[in-house]
Amino acid sequence: MEFQTLFRELTHSTEMIRVLLAGIGGEEARIKPSKSSWSILEVICHLHDEEREDFREHLDFILYRQHEKWHPIAPMAWVKLRKYNQQDFNKMKSRFFREREKSLAWLRGLRRVDWKIKYKSQYGSMSAEEMLANWVAHDNLHVRQLVELRRMHIERIAKHCNLQYAGEW
Repeated sequence: MEFQTLFRELTHSTEMIRVLLAGIGGEEARIKPSKSSWSILEVICHLHDEEREDFREHLDFILYRQHEKWHPIAPMAWVKLRKYNQQDFNKMKSRFFREREKSLAWLRGLRRVDWKIKYKSQYGSMSAEEMLANWVAHDNLHVRQLVELRRMHIERIAKHCNLQYAGEW
């Protein structure tokens, strides 16, 4: 497995997320394109909770805690249960980046890892390599989502402008 490449991708996506959140205020972060879609604030709350309760934690289960029971997660339900869109945007940004730094430090500290080791649970089977690759892919999913939300922001502030010259969106 290309651990260094995936680690570098996770590091880069962290910076992409940081840049995509720059210049967004608290009220702007709460705007949802539709009732069923997520706001920027909901995305960052989700990323924070996934960082703490899913990817790092479950990779640790796979690598070092095979005897422990894998805990379930409910990311879609958390949006409402944890009132994501009512949180403080700046605090949640800080919390996410703090958790991500913990994750990156933890990953840097891993030694002699068997990336092929699998954890089997009632939810299925997953190798350490698959978990890390999914972590990186999950970031990409939300980078794309944040780009789309930033585009919506531009369309809103330039609502009287024809944006076709910029290219087809």
